[in-house]
Amino acid sequence: MKHVPRGRFAEVLEPLLAQHPEQSGVLPLIKAREAFAARVLLARQAQFSLDVQYYIWRNDRTGTLLFEALHEAAERGVHVRLLLDDHSTAGLDATLIGLQSHPNIEVRLYNPLRLRRPRFINYLVDFKRVNRRMHNKAFIADQQVLISGGRNIGDEYFAAHDDLVFADLDALMVGPVVAEANHEFSAYWNSALAVPLAKLFTLTKPQSLAKLERRASVIESDPQAKKYVDAVRNMPFVQNFMTRQIEFVWAQVHLVVDDPKKTLGLANQKQHLVYQLQQAIGSPQQCVRLVSPYFVPTAEGTRQLCELAQQGVAITILTNSLEATDVAVVHAGYAKWRKVLLRAGIEIYEVQKVSPLARKQERKLRRQRLKGKERFGGSASSLHAKTFSVDKQRVFLGSFNFDPRSLQLNTELGFVIHSNLLAEQIDHAFINTVPNYAYRVGIDDNDNLYWEERLGPRVTRYASEPGVSWWRRLGMLTLAKLPIDWLL
Repeated sequence: MKHVPRGRFAEVLEPLLAQHPEQSGVLPLIKAREAFAARVLLARQAQFSLDVQYYIWRNDRTGTLLFEALHEAAERGVHVRLLLDDHSTAGLDATLIGLQSHPNIEVRLYNPLRLRRPRFINYLVDFKRVNRRMHNKAFIADQQVLISGGRNIGDEYFAAHDDLVFADLDALMVGPVVAEANHEFSAYWNSALAVPLAKLFTLTKPQSLAKLERRASVIESDPQAKKYVDAVRNMPFVQNFMTRQIEFVWAQVHLVVDDPKKTLGLANQKQHLVYQLQQAIGSPQQCVRLVSPYFVPTAEGTRQLCELAQQGVAITILTNSLEATDVAVVHAGYAKWRKVLLRAGIEIYEVQKVSPLARKQERKLRRQRLKGKERFGGSASSLHAKTFSVDKQRVFLGSFNFDPRSLQLNTELGFVIHSNLLAEQIDHAFINTVPNYAYRVGIDDNDNLYWEERLGPRVTRYASEPGVSWWRRLGMLTLAKLPIDWLL
């Protein structure tokens, strides 16, 4: 077993870990700004290493600030390894080459596009390969503290602007599960598909680290961003963590992950996340509460869910409504199965979109109608969290969407948490919170779908997908007829 150096994280964690032998500590990061603050904390407190793995890293405010946090850590002597999927790195080559120039920073791109510009040509001539992506997310400090779950790096994941805010979920974890995450990162980092940036040909000139530092400084002093930066800086999370005032949920936690060979189509059954997940979760006996923003059950998945429902398992699903989804084609892949699921007795809720203007106008009304309850993931315009609970005993948290792409094409990472407390929290949210911010989808006696919106004691029923124009509904229905589920 690789030696893990001692340091300030060890000083904080060792007394806690000693009280919970063979268990891992889990701290759900529901609030977006707290999730950003947690990553900044790990980058600033790390003393030895930062291993960072993401599907998307935006070149926006939060992306720039976290790039600079990695740079600052490297300046202190921290060894930084940054592994990014290359699908979403458009416009980042200059920044990444600049980071790579630092002696303590290594950058690798997963399954890279061979032609850097124009990028779309790669999809025309090499679609089968480049259509398979690394969807994993992990942020590991000093091999001892881990953040993982659904969030990528970008303003929409951390509530840094009002245009698009994702309701998302990840967790900060400590204990034995971090050793499993270290192994997962090493497997991807050392795979043939993780190509050092220096080996890729590009005509892009590197952005100097001094320019990155200036960009971060400008963002921090920008009046529009200053309120956000100050709010993150003043959060009690950092101080609470370093003074052992964080209340972890202690439980058995197991990592489930696709082998990198899945990208090449060479992974065997046991090397797939879905197989590992089934082994760890087991067969539901009482209830399943499922949260998935991109839910495409397919014919086989629908059949399995309906069979469970017929066996007496209570199933509730929360996904995006058509008005809230950021990928309408995926909604089309889900919508065709709604009636079948509802006829089987499965409950379906669809998250309502909350626009920036509506968010301001409804703030007072929302406080009145919720009476202290919180929206799952905070006020948001679209759902991005991926989690589910089984029998009020086991919880899955990770990057896996319940769609064919996660199942067959992308690599995914997640965690099975054996915790009645976390499972009951999800159950409680479905009963007490979700109905306040999601349409309940039903089917009437004439086999027509309807959507119910709850506003306090008042319930409004819609006969068609609410909040969208007729042409968008028509477009979705047209897409639903196309045989493209395997791409979704």
